[in-house]
Amino acid sequence: MSRMLSKRMHIMTTTAALALLLAGVPQAFAATPADTLVQGWAVDDIITLDPGEAFEISTAEITANSYSKLVNLDLNDTSKVVGELADSWTISDDGLTYTFKLKPGLKFASGNPITAEDVAFSFERAVKLDKSPAFLLTQFGLTGDNVTEKAKAADETTFVLTVDKAYAPSFVLNVLTSTVASVVDKKVVMEHAKAMTPTDEYKYDTDFGNEFLKTGYAGSGAFKIREWRANEVVVLERNDNYFGEKPPLARVIYRHMKESAGQRLALENGDIDVARNLEPGDVDAVSKKEGIAITSAPKGTLYYFSLNQKNETLAKPEVIEAFKYLVDYDAIGETLIKGIGQIHQTFLPAGQLGALDDKPYTLDVAKAKELLAKAGVPDGFSVTMDVRNTQPVTGIAENVQQTLAQAGIKLEIIPGDGKQTLTKYRARQHDIYIGQWGSDYFDPNSNAETFTFNPDNSDAGTNKTLAWRNAWDPKDLSAKTQAALLEKDSAKRAAVYEELQKEVLARGPFVMLFQQIEVAGYSDKLKGFKLGPSFDTNFVYTISKE
Repeated sequence: MSRMLSKRMHIMTTTAALALLLAGVPQAFAATPADTLVQGWAVDDIITLDPGEAFEISTAEITANSYSKLVNLDLNDTSKVVGELADSWTISDDGLTYTFKLKPGLKFASGNPITAEDVAFSFERAVKLDKSPAFLLTQFGLTGDNVTEKAKAADETTFVLTVDKAYAPSFVLNVLTSTVASVVDKKVVMEHAKAMTPTDEYKYDTDFGNEFLKTGYAGSGAFKIREWRANEVVVLERNDNYFGEKPPLARVIYRHMKESAGQRLALENGDIDVARNLEPGDVDAVSKKEGIAITSAPKGTLYYFSLNQKNETLAKPEVIEAFKYLVDYDAIGETLIKGIGQIHQTFLPAGQLGALDDKPYTLDVAKAKELLAKAGVPDGFSVTMDVRNTQPVTGIAENVQQTLAQAGIKLEIIPGDGKQTLTKYRARQHDIYIGQWGSDYFDPNSNAETFTFNPDNSDAGTNKTLAWRNAWDPKDLSAKTQAALLEKDSAKRAAVYEELQKEVLARGPFVMLFQQIEVAGYSDKLKGFKLGPSFDTNFVYTISKE
């Protein structure tokens, strides 16, 4: 066989294998190509790939590998940030003005140069789109009316951000590591922008390319987004214009696979390279298989369920407290989350400034019944819980359903995929929602703000934090949270967050369950595979195959 014919047959084989991997039939697998990483992962929470709108766990990982930001987390020391697009930055003496100098010669995947104008545009569109993550930027005093003056290009390589208060610099820089601060290609985006008649959804005469970027791409990360098919697959391709070290692999495929058993079988058969949603039993099983390795990383991700305060029964303080005594934390810890999580009852994950490890609640049905009697519902009541139909969430919901029943509370579980349950939750149309919250950036304000800050509790409120989603209006805590941002002394700042956690633990409509430990089984043919401290630090550009 000639070398040319052999090479052609190799290309045909690789293409055929890739086609099978992308096939819509769940049972159709193929051995993974040598230049492709295939991960099995439940990605049904993805609603959009637009970094100005995306606010989901899976999307954070996708955008982190396909978009760049001014700064990023220092993986060697998560208390620090390092430059990504920014070569350097300075902060004015009054603490209000941040000036970033871009690295020279940067390009988007399109080949267009990355300029300070692109950075300014990215801030402008995120603020004016006013989607779920916009509050991360608007908390600095940025509005649709002033953003072009407060976030602007001084010249082609200099971006200037002016904030409204002298915040702790670490707080500002950490916020800029979040997805919403990703820099998009202005030229590409505006070529696809739609003219709009201003409405409640789009307040300006353009959608700023939002419809395009829901499934399209205009970034500069190590990989380009080639395709997303909801509840099926996400495909990334190497970006040859990437300014950093080029990824060894040509593409990365995320196959939507909900079931742990299916991921385990596919990993053992070599049909996928990585299994991302293994339950404890399957982790134990694959760890004994030759050619498979296990890795794990504590995540700043918390699982909880919350009570919508629009429901008059769930809004009673005694009912809120009763729910916290109707969870079998020990059983959940010993079975459903064994090896993949640690029981945790406060809103700051371990490892963050001021985090507490208080665990005052245990399963106590008698105590819960006393509280329900005080609330005027001694015989219990009926209520619903919206549940993403993946593990361990479903198992936890069923466990809670059983313990609630012991106190007379009849819980109806309403299952749905990630998009369905999350969309309903964000619209405040739930009774109870069980979900996960991952810190948007490595600063305690990320969680403190979402669990305690709610400046406008009306349905028209624009700061759509978890407190707002659950119609909880703790004005006293909101004020303390805001004050903590201006405290430069770390010890004093930590003390504020400790106090806030105790308050939410005692009276907040949140039943905190556990902090996630992400576990993945992977083929030992992979080199450089590593899980980061957050989902937006699960980088795949360092991975290669033997």
